[in-house]
Amino acid sequence: MTRPDRFATLPLHLGGFIGPFGGAVLVVLVPELREAFDATTGEVALAVPAYFVPFALLLLVSGTIGERIGRRRVVRLAYLAYAAASVLTAIAPTIELLLVGRAAQGVANAFTTPLVMAALADVVPRARLGRSIGTFAGVQAAAILFAPLIGGLMAEVSWRLAFLAPAVVAVALALIPPADPIGDTAQVRPSLRELATPRVGRLALAATAGYVGFTGMPFLVSLRIDDAFALGASSRGLILAAYGAAGFALGTAGGHLVERIGGRRGAIVGAVLGAAFMLPIGVAGTPLLLAAAWTLGGAASALLWAGLNTLAIETSDTNRAGIVSAYQAFKFIGTAAAPIVWLPVYHASAGAAFAAAAAVTLIVCVAAPHDLRRG
Repeated sequence: MTRPDRFATLPLHLGGFIGPFGGAVLVVLVPELREAFDATTGEVALAVPAYFVPFALLLLVSGTIGERIGRRRVVRLAYLAYAAASVLTAIAPTIELLLVGRAAQGVANAFTTPLVMAALADVVPRARLGRSIGTFAGVQAAAILFAPLIGGLMAEVSWRLAFLAPAVVAVALALIPPADPIGDTAQVRPSLRELATPRVGRLALAATAGYVGFTGMPFLVSLRIDDAFALGASSRGLILAAYGAAGFALGTAGGHLVERIGGRRGAIVGAVLGAAFMLPIGVAGTPLLLAAAWTLGGAASALLWAGLNTLAIETSDTNRAGIVSAYQAFKFIGTAAAPIVWLPVYHASAGAAFAAAAAVTLIVCVAAPHDLRRG
């Protein structure tokens, strides 16, 4: 491993940012896109699954494919493809072409996120890996929750900037792709069979539970803010963004703690704290109490995902990106499942919905596999 510094890890963390940003930025652009294409809300809303469905499906195998073909080559091509897809989305003259561009963005992103995350283990010594993984998790959380804010600011000039800006960043990152693995592991042909193990199954269950019960809850939190306190869109956005801000601010600290106590213990502590902070959201009597619980939840998420991400990265040396990509696929499966699971419960009782989500989050405590490289 080479000696880590900001120049080695910064491109990897930026690579972890632009993918989630590209997926989440569309939420705030719906009015502008309806007007630009004379489209219905339903037609514009299709741009969300257009991105996430191919992204999540390809994540199951993209890491393994990337390791087989060559991490450096695949990531460079994927960044260029992401840039081209973003430009197509920005200049699309019809809603149909915009949907094509969004789907192409999702396909390209499936070949960047897991590979750049896996590359961290090659440039960061084992003793500092937890910190770097924690920062990566914080960056991704910040991208998802700050995307509407940044996209909204860009839309004040033109909604097209929200797609053109990531294209420019992607082209720059294509010039500095991660290096291929070196040493003995580079001689081993990665296999999809490494994904079919009990440990990977436990990682998948933990990732799904963490998103269904916790990280995938912004939509329900927003609904609760509106129903209970009738706050405006800007106020709701600020409260939701506080989760990402806390996760980003404490990402490195969470990773540092994981280095000391291990990935499994870090994930368990993060899940327990996250569940505890989820409970009050459904019964909070003031916006301030709700905002405080959600913000503290964001802080807990830094530890939860630093722990689970570290466990995923250390699972395999020969197909690290393959394991990471499959594990990440189940995060997005959890994101997609959360609205379907919780809306009926919420309509019956807001308190029961958030209590049940907290209980699901605690599944992480049972599912998280043991550390392999302690000591």
